[in-house]
Amino acid sequence: MSDAAKDLDLSLLPPEFRVLFEAQVAELKEVNKRLEHLVAELNHAVHGKKSEKLDEDERQLLFEELEVAVACVQERKDTQVTGEDGPKRKQVARRNLGTLPEHLERIEQIVEPDSLTCPCGCGEMHKIGEDRSERLDIVPAKLRVIVTVRPKYACRHCTDGVTQAPVPARLIERALPTEGTIAHVLVSKYADHCPLYRQSQILGRTGIDIHRSTLADWVGKAAFHLGPVVDRLAEHLKTSTKLFMDETTAPILDPGRKKTKTGYLWALARDDRNWGGDDPPGVVYFYAPDRRGENAEKFLTGFDGILQLDGYPGYNRLTRTTRKGGEPIVVAHCWAHARRKLKEIHDRDKSEIAAEGLRQIAEIYAIEKDIRGTSPGQRLSARKTRSAPLVAVFGVWLQTQRIRVSAKSRLGEKLAYIHRHWDGLQTFLNDGCVEIDSNNVENLIRPIALNRKNALFAGHDEGGKAWGRIASLIETAKINGVEPFAYLKATLEAIATGHPKNKIDDLLPWNFKPSS
Repeated sequence: MSDAAKDLDLSLLPPEFRVLFEAQVAELKEVNKRLEHLVAELNHAVHGKKSEKLDEDERQLLFEELEVAVACVQERKDTQVTGEDGPKRKQVARRNLGTLPEHLERIEQIVEPDSLTCPCGCGEMHKIGEDRSERLDIVPAKLRVIVTVRPKYACRHCTDGVTQAPVPARLIERALPTEGTIAHVLVSKYADHCPLYRQSQILGRTGIDIHRSTLADWVGKAAFHLGPVVDRLAEHLKTSTKLFMDETTAPILDPGRKKTKTGYLWALARDDRNWGGDDPPGVVYFYAPDRRGENAEKFLTGFDGILQLDGYPGYNRLTRTTRKGGEPIVVAHCWAHARRKLKEIHDRDKSEIAAEGLRQIAEIYAIEKDIRGTSPGQRLSARKTRSAPLVAVFGVWLQTQRIRVSAKSRLGEKLAYIHRHWDGLQTFLNDGCVEIDSNNVENLIRPIALNRKNALFAGHDEGGKAWGRIASLIETAKINGVEPFAYLKATLEAIATGHPKNKIDDLLPWNFKPSS
């Protein structure tokens, strides 16, 4: 409310205007109170203890809903100030809205004045400039039918037969979808987390009746044809000297028992961007019906190097001389998991011991922040001179606290966990290519968890394998800055037309070029 409105003597207004004015003031006060409440909720979501209990997806959902509510109330306030039919106040940008990319189609709408005649009567006005503004417009997905016509030709003078062009290559013979349609279904299911039955419903609203089982058939066939590309992707990753590995649950229907069983997707990832490595990042998801360590051993056949992972005991067999499929693997354990153990205790019990451990770990992480993006040699040098003394101090502190604290207490259990993985927690001090934690692969596991929330489960063990294959290509494309739909469409088209097996590397996501 302006200062003039505050100083206005309402008794001077006619009764009907006074009632209207007082109602508007009360409405604005209510709106302001609501805005203050929503802003407080946003602050609590960002900084409060509740935010620490939410995973990333839940936190983003909370932010979205609160921001929607704030925008709604703000619009209500603006409407109250200007009136329903009055001119809207110029909105102040509340965030950086960015710019619209150049490759988007531009459709110009030229808005001319009602008259170009000069009001003073001296004739036609001439153009001296213009104002241009851009808005983003979206046209819903356009469905169309590709009609393939193959004319038949014959000679009028002989009977040597009919000439006709062969049927164009298709990934799925005698079926409805183009490779672009199949790619769209794959991206919708595995990148945008829209299950097939929902896609069937969306198509139904446009008048196209395609059952979920038909879509599933398309996905299964595509997964089969993409299998060699994923296998080659895995081979390429396993030539690296350092990889990440993690696993997450993949609920699978078990019809015989009338419920779901727990399968697992194991993520094997390479990401050397933090130190400027030449190899492109990538991830492959392997499906297994259980979490036994022999699955990791099988998936890692042919890999000899450093493996960054969490503290799951199933990985222990990889470090033994009896390891199948390669030499004993050097393990780099995750400091983020160690920190998480202490944070659980601190959040629950406000333990001063846990607080001290967190403080020391924070000092080690501060160094990692300083050296992020530098070469392996620079990282190793900084770790030797700056990080190693801090890790040594933490090691002494750890042993001292383990003597003082009961091994059966919750804090004792967390300290024992860190102690069991102490050798692996020091691996990063001896190699500038090794990260301090396995957060890189945990970020790549998140899309799998999100798809699990939306799709609930895979229909079968084979569905779990298809899930892993297609997700491998989609996520590898994403982390290489490649648009998944364009990549999958081009790759399926190449496979349909008989892409040479000896050139399969051309089909890996990081080799995709949009112009191809």
